[in-house]
Amino acid sequence: MGGNDGGAGGNGGHGRGLFGAGGAGGAGGAGGTAGDGGTGGIGGMAARIGNGGNGGDGGIGGTGGSGGNGGVGGDAALIGDGGNGGNGGTGALPGTGGAGGDGGLILGQAGTHGLP
Repeated sequence: MGGNDGGAGGNGGHGRGLFGAGGAGGAGGAGGTAGDGGTGGIGGMAARIGNGGNGGDGGIGGTGGSGGNGGVGGDAALIGDGGNGGNGGTGALPGTGGAGGDGGLILGQAGTHGLP
């Protein structure tokens, strides 16, 4: 955690209305010299019917810096799949992938966990 760390990605917006899907989270920024990559943004939650947004990927670490962690996937509400977790960024220590979002209560699959 130096002064040259990449910024975190923005979080995805939540779905609105009946069929609103969640927005994807933004990717984390790359780290500068010896800086760590930024954390990926969180995927937005879906409205009643729709898929959750995918989490953003973690940023790449600068020289000697660690990769950022992937963002968590957004949850579906009633019908829809959870968003996939973002992948961890590469670096001296790679970032951790984000968890996938939950599937809908009535129908839907959970999102996949990001790599690694």
